[in-house]
Amino acid sequence: MSVSVLRYDEQAESQRTRIADYVELTKPRISFMVMVTVAITAYVARWGQPDFVVIVHALIGTLLTAGSASAMNQWLERDLDARMPRTKNRPIPAGRIGGPQVKIIVASTLILGALYLAVMVNPLTAVLSVATWVIYVAAYTPMKTRTPLNTAVGAVSGALPVLMGWAAVEGSWVDARWMALFLLVFFWQFPHFMAIAHIYRKQYGEVGMKMWTVVDPTQRRSGIEAVIGALAVLPVSLATIGGVPDSRIQLVLIFSLGVMQLICAVRYCINTNETSARMLLRASLIYLPLVLFTMMSLPAAG
Repeated sequence: MSVSVLRYDEQAESQRTRIADYVELTKPRISFMVMVTVAITAYVARWGQPDFVVIVHALIGTLLTAGSASAMNQWLERDLDARMPRTKNRPIPAGRIGGPQVKIIVASTLILGALYLAVMVNPLTAVLSVATWVIYVAAYTPMKTRTPLNTAVGAVSGALPVLMGWAAVEGSWVDARWMALFLLVFFWQFPHFMAIAHIYRKQYGEVGMKMWTVVDPTQRRSGIEAVIGALAVLPVSLATIGGVPDSRIQLVLIFSLGVMQLICAVRYCINTNETSARMLLRASLIYLPLVLFTMMSLPAAG
């Protein structure tokens, strides 16, 4: 094999690595979940008959602003990430992406995303996207090293995509389902993140993150918050579809999923350990996607 071919292969591999790093900077799994929330909310808001072109535009703008928020979050937490085994190989702490590049990416994707939403969707959706960015970056991120109340603030930014999806298709604000959906996603985050916080409590404690699993050695507070969140989603989830005719199958399914998550949360609260935390995490990861997709079947049922 010639030297030129080897150099070409090395350059191609380097290019692929750089692209992968830029993608990782946007936390694609989180961005994907945000986009799913926006899309399903928009679908539900219009009873299964939304303008799909508008949804596509909303998802493009959401991808840009969500990626910007994730990149800025990683930049602000670069020193903490460098000290945790779980995150030390991320592009910024590993030194593969520098500050100037990050700042250009953050600013350009935020501005482009907000402008795109304002022009191609509507101004309210753009405002909500910027509000989500501000709460996530300027409030939630710094609060993680200051107070365990950071989870509640982070839950607000995590639930705001519901309002973005609703606003994108100009859903009726008189329809109380938007509030029920917002509260569903808000409360769901407590059992989900308490489980994560327990699994990584040692790493969080070593870098000074103020999670309940770190500041409360008894672990009781994290267990209580997990149960409260799992309990709260039961009536809230039913409220999202309670008035829809012929929705008994969906009601039973959603309620059953909620009970499953609640049982795992209670078990975690009573016996807080690695096993119960991972079981609760799995239950939360099953719960929200299935509930959201179940709601998509409601127009046909109604």
